[in-house]
Amino acid sequence: MGIKTLDIEKLGEGSNKYEKIVVLSKRARQIAAQEKLELDEKLKYFEGFEDEDEFTFNEEQERISKAFEELPHATQRSVDELLDEKITFRYPDKEL
Repeated sequence: MGIKTLDIEKLGEGSNKYEKIVVLSKRARQIAAQEKLELDEKLKYFEGFEDEDEFTFNEEQERISKAFEELPHATQRSVDELLDEKITFRYPDKEL
């Protein structure tokens, strides 16, 4: 999948565009971490099996891995969420 360019000026409409870039990067990290947990959970099933059906298990592990590789990149998904206004952010309460 190719990389799409993004007009940063459109990204920053209504608020500070640099803040939105920080929000995007944090959301992309959240998405990537969630994907990694899901992948690890699915692949954990194959741990501890005997070598009898190793070929079958390798095919299944490869199929699962390829399915995750075909997902859009976490950064692109976070940009899409922001453009669709699915992301909200706020500042933590400051203690005085």
